[in-house]
Amino acid sequence: MKAQVTWQGGMKFEAVADSGHPIILDAAPDVGGADEGSRPMELMAMSLAGCTAMDVISILRKKRQDVTGFAVKVDAERAAQHPHVFTAIEITYVLRGRGIDPAAVERAIQLSEEKYCPAQAMLRAVAPIALKYEIIEEA
Repeated sequence: MKAQVTWQGGMKFEAVADSGHPIILDAAPDVGGADEGSRPMELMAMSLAGCTAMDVISILRKKRQDVTGFAVKVDAERAAQHPHVFTAIEITYVLRGRGIDPAAVERAIQLSEEKYCPAQAMLRAVAPIALKYEIIEEA
């Protein structure tokens, strides 16, 4: 995999990787940015959420679970001092649907954690990750 960022001025960069889809990165105004894009550490949290979300929804589809809505929330605590690394992470899976089996959800989350999600595997090496889920039953 290859990725590149190209300076756009100020603290703004355009990032692109092998897929060719650009993402804008920028900093907060108090550090010279114009707040026109995501921060790099935000992208790390979003990458973690997206990685495990794709695993879990794929597994639940294979298990024929009736999921009508799905979100993954990442709450990452950061160190107070530079380099402000993640020190603890909580991932919450919020599922909406009809008759969703909690055991199927737990297994999908476990498979993502232990086998499929490289973002989770890398971040777990530097910060503890707590996992939880919520199922909202629809009529």
